[in-house]
Amino acid sequence: APKDLQVSLSPSSGNIGVGDAVTLSCQVGSSHPPVSGYSWDKDGVAVGTERVLALPAVRREDHGRYRCQAHNAIGTALSPPVTLRVFSAEISASPAAEVREGTATTLSCDVPGREGHPEELTYTWYKNNAWLKEGPAHTLLFPAVAAGDAGYYSCQVTNSQGSDTAQAISLSVTYPPRIPTLTLFQETQGGRLVIVRCTVDSHPPATLAIDRDGTVLATSGAQVALLQRLGVTASRNSLRLEIRDAGSQDGGKYGCTASNVHGNASATKVLVTRAAGLLIQPTAEVTEGTAVTLTCVGTGDTAEKPRYTWYRNGRRLQENSFPTLEFPSIRGDDAGTFQCQVRTGNGSDMSEAVPLRVFHPPRQPALSSFLQSQGGHLGIIQCSVESDPESNLTLRRGDDVIACTQGCPQATNPRVHVTRSYNSLKVEIRDVVVEDEGIYVCQAGNSQGSASATVDFQA
Repeated sequence: APKDLQVSLSPSSGNIGVGDAVTLSCQVGSSHPPVSGYSWDKDGVAVGTERVLALPAVRREDHGRYRCQAHNAIGTALSPPVTLRVFSAEISASPAAEVREGTATTLSCDVPGREGHPEELTYTWYKNNAWLKEGPAHTLLFPAVAAGDAGYYSCQVTNSQGSDTAQAISLSVTYPPRIPTLTLFQETQGGRLVIVRCTVDSHPPATLAIDRDGTVLATSGAQVALLQRLGVTASRNSLRLEIRDAGSQDGGKYGCTASNVHGNASATKVLVTRAAGLLIQPTAEVTEGTAVTLTCVGTGDTAEKPRYTWYRNGRRLQENSFPTLEFPSIRGDDAGTFQCQVRTGNGSDMSEAVPLRVFHPPRQPALSSFLQSQGGHLGIIQCSVESDPESNLTLRRGDDVIACTQGCPQATNPRVHVTRSYNSLKVEIRDVVVEDEGIYVCQAGNSQGSASATVDFQA
């Protein structure tokens, strides 16, 4: 019968990884008559009947103990087992890859036959591609997993022959909604819009609902508004409610409730709506000379005739029974922040402050000169102007540009120091000499026009 059977493994050195080509050959020391047949088994299960067992692309599950059997007419012989070690790292999660916050969770990084591996292995763990820890431990333990532990985990297993990196596994941590963030915004400048926005942190995403005094106005599950004045926009863990033509009836306690399979949370805020709103026509930014009308809106539902008091920059302008304040030809001096107060027998209400901007050309610049003789001659020439938008100021002496606020080169005279600010230009001339005397002209210009002033500077 066949004698002295041995299994020859190729390659015989180095790590064998997934996809490598491997052959196992059955070597027979002697047999008479010659061997008439072969058979192979892996961990006791038949896998082949040729003298050479070829594995052209090794899989992870090919790891195991292989034996060959040879027989002739006289009898049968069995080889000692040879272990094919497939060096392939793989991560598993226990109890699952998606767990609830607070659950004890273990990530394990394994290569086949880890317990019986002939040498010590080193494990390097990564979270979201960032190094986490390294050592002989093949597990990553979370006694009570937190939401911040969620992410993609991978590990690299290393021995003396090389290393293999496992495909990343996603650890998902579910948790109930946190306290929602509820924001209220009221815009009373023409149209009067109220925006209620609710956002929350949760996994899985929460269903959101916005209510006013217990009446549901919007939910993230259905983007159909209950009233025509309402607009609803929903996205992941976010719900936005717009209330157009808002009035006093829209005030009250607004609440947002967030819920998922793990629980719910809520938040509330009180909205005090203004009955009065201020509308500026044609716009809140006009050029000088435009006819402008300010209207106190949103008070037409009162039974009695209200009284209107107008304010600019906090100072009272006038009071009458008309809801409008008119400027047939507005001037720059009329610009400011306006408010209207409405008074009825039921009380009064003040609108939000609304700015009105009037663009106008520069007025006559204020140009002054000063000579300080103490501690050496120092000449100061200062030009300032009133305009909107800001003017470009240029100081000239004859055909020479001494300084300007924008768009001209820096002064080359070391005795001249220039200070620039909004609608203001200050020039200091140190160690004044006779050549510095003369007529200085300050020119101011913006998109609306220009103006100039002169001063005679004498040393």
